[in-house]
Amino acid sequence: MKAIILAAGVSRRLYPLTYEIPKCLIEVGAKPILNHQLEALQSSGITDIIMVVGYYREAIMSHVESQFPDINFEFVINHHYFETNTAYSLRLCNESVNGDPFVLMNADVLYPKEVLNRVIHSNHDTSLAVEIKPCGREEVKVVEGDDNRLVAIGKELIEDNALGEFIGVAKFSAEFSTAFGESLDRLITAGGTADYFEAAIHPLMSEYSVYYEDVSDLPCIEIDFIEDLEKAHELVKSDWFN
Repeated sequence: MKAIILAAGVSRRLYPLTYEIPKCLIEVGAKPILNHQLEALQSSGITDIIMVVGYYREAIMSHVESQFPDINFEFVINHHYFETNTAYSLRLCNESVNGDPFVLMNADVLYPKEVLNRVIHSNHDTSLAVEIKPCGREEVKVVEGDDNRLVAIGKELIEDNALGEFIGVAKFSAEFSTAFGESLDRLITAGGTADYFEAAIHPLMSEYSVYYEDVSDLPCIEIDFIEDLEKAHELVKSDWFN
C-alpha cells in the first residue's frame, strides 16, 4: 500500500514562525512533525510514499531523502501552493495512485504510531481516524449514520450534529480510490481549487461506505495555530510517543 502526505501549504496561520521553514519541519518533541509521520509509516511497513510539496519544497525533499534513505519517495510538486488547497494537491496525485488503495495524511498532524496502526488494520477498507468530541467552527467535522458509517464530512457542518473531528489520517480502498480521483476531477474542474479534499469525499458517502476508527484515547492534534503547537509540545510527552 502507498501513502500520500500533503505538504505543499504555506501555513499563513503560523506566521511568523513559518516565514523561513515549512510547518511540517517544525520540531515537536526534538524532531520535526514530518519525522513522526514517516517513522509511523515505516513501522507499519509502508515505504512507498508520495509527497505533495510546494512551499519550501527543496528543504522538505532534502530533509526526507537524507533522513529516510530506505523510503521510496515520489515528489509531486504543486506550483500553485499559494492559491490552492488540499483538494488541488491531492488531485495532482491521481496518475500516481491510479486507483490503488492508499493511506492519506496531512503533513501537519502530530499523532503516535498507534493512530496509523488502527486505521491501517481497521476491519473496514475505507476508514477515517476520528476524535470523538464537541467541535467548533475550525475542525473538519463528521456525522455518523448507522454501524460506524459516516454520512457527512466538512468544516461547514453544524457543530451540534457532529460526531467529532476527522484528524487528517485515512485509508481508502481501491474502489473508493478510483471514485475519489474522479470526484476530485469534478471538484477542481468546477473551480474548487481552494477547497479541502474532504469536499470530494462528501458526495461519495451516499454511494460508498466510509467508516471511522475512534482515536479519542490517543494524543493527536492538527497544528494550525500557535496554540495548537503549544499543545502539541505537551501531547508529545505522552508515553504513546515513546
